[in-house]
Amino acid sequence: MTLAMTKEERESFLAGVHVGIISLEQDGAEPLAVPIWYQYEPGGEVRIVTGRESRKGKLIEAKRRFTLCVQTEAPPYKYVSVSGPVLAIEQCDVERDLRPLARRYLGAELGDRYVAESSREVPSTSNVVVRMKPKRWFSVDYAKKYGTP
Repeated sequence: MTLAMTKEERESFLAGVHVGIISLEQDGAEPLAVPIWYQYEPGGEVRIVTGRESRKGKLIEAKRRFTLCVQTEAPPYKYVSVSGPVLAIEQCDVERDLRPLARRYLGAELGDRYVAESSREVPSTSNVVVRMKPKRWFSVDYAKKYGTP
């Protein structure tokens, strides 16, 4: 019995709301792995927002690829890990990119508050949207073996 998810299962799971862990290669150092919000629709691209001058932003610009892993926090555990090339790094638009992402993770009220506060603290021109096309997928769904509680 395989614990791997089908294409439809893994794409549906990745499209769910999970905090992801992005992993980025660093020259002469261990990989950088940090939590991040993301957006994905089945068959599409992974989209993240980050600061152009942040450590993440600089590594993405230099390496032009990353890995994203998302998981459940309760048993039976599931995870999906995707890796692939960066297709584009574009200027972030608050209404098109940041507000929908903040609302996805925080809801409308807190998401709007987050956008207002972060816009006062960080110039909107310093953020970029990064689009990555998943090429390599790994997935596990332990419910396939152990069932759901």
